[in-house]
Amino acid sequence: MNRQNIAIWNPSQLDGFSHSVMNSLRSSNSLSVYDSDRYVVFPGFCDVHVHFREPGFSYKETIHTGSLAAAHGGYTAVCPMPNLNPVPDSVEHLEEELSIIRKDAVINVLPYASITVGQKGKEIADLEGMAEQCIAFSDDGHGVQDDGIMKEAMIRAKKLDKMIVAHCEVNDLLHGGYIHDGQYAKAHGHDGICSASEWKQVERDILLSKETGCAYHVCHISTKESVELVRQAKKDGIDVTCETGPHYLIFDDSDLKEDGWWKMNPPLRDRSDREALLAGVLDGTIDCLATDHAPHSLEEKSRGLKGSAMGIVGLETAFAAVYTKLVRPGIVPLDTILNMLVVNPRKRFRIPLDNDFSIWDLNAVNKVNPDSFLSKGRATPFAGMELYGECIATVYGGRIVWQKEQTSRKY
Repeated sequence: MNRQNIAIWNPSQLDGFSHSVMNSLRSSNSLSVYDSDRYVVFPGFCDVHVHFREPGFSYKETIHTGSLAAAHGGYTAVCPMPNLNPVPDSVEHLEEELSIIRKDAVINVLPYASITVGQKGKEIADLEGMAEQCIAFSDDGHGVQDDGIMKEAMIRAKKLDKMIVAHCEVNDLLHGGYIHDGQYAKAHGHDGICSASEWKQVERDILLSKETGCAYHVCHISTKESVELVRQAKKDGIDVTCETGPHYLIFDDSDLKEDGWWKMNPPLRDRSDREALLAGVLDGTIDCLATDHAPHSLEEKSRGLKGSAMGIVGLETAFAAVYTKLVRPGIVPLDTILNMLVVNPRKRFRIPLDNDFSIWDLNAVNKVNPDSFLSKGRATPFAGMELYGECIATVYGGRIVWQKEQTSRKY
């Protein structure tokens, strides 16, 4: 086998990566099929915003199925959010999740703990007790409405050297909306969610981060106003980072269909918002690409735009989607995408990379078939689309955690 034919992406931020990967390739007979220059090796992707639904909602997803889906997508580290039952708001409740992770996860799964008790926004959770066992604190799925509660949480997180990671949403501005308050909503009689419901809370939290000195990360930004707020905060030297999802960079509300598979929170926004997000990716305002992988049952996603649960799956399509729709057309450089998938999230969240990598065939074209997903979730707006880029194998901790079944195909 001529393993030298495998190209290895090795940015300067990941010194030693090529060396560790080559050692792993040499020592693994199981990877001996990859002897063509058509393959590329990437460092293990890192998603700091997923939902694995366990404990409490295992009919939607489990730690095992979620981590397998992540491995299928080239991820070797993920951070699941705390909207679980029980909510990880105490050492005891967090341990329930950690015990499942230790038993069932096939990659590095680093859970969040909640900011408030029960994610209800009324009382701050046991941040001190949970700090050593969680990646950061978040009430994702709920914006913390009370300014005083958020400020106190930031003060305490700062003392613990932990980050506050926020889903930004002002409840008083939602007015029962469930898609973006734009032309599609007006034309089809839907209740809309205004952009201010997001950016107003981003604005508040940035000011609190400046006041407290707490490291702050904004979840899944979707509006042009949020992009500009983060851009200015960085110029002002505030310790702020943010993420967006592949779907917000590729679709806008003009692409919507009367189908719950197009419903997520925040919603797909206006074309001008998508263009602002792309500009934020290109100038470094947006640090991370996160899927917000949010599986639901087929029944929960079959009630149309109005009645379906919010959330789509994304771990198994993320790289192929952005590679096809953004990189190949020359909209975003490949290095920028890989920095958002590998370097930036690992640096910001202090998640190490050892000999964790995935092998890709970037010339392979596949039609997205949700029935082939390893996730229990099926709802994706990419269903039926032909995408370039296929993950052939993923290695975590020197061990193959996912590998495509080999056929008689000659490489």
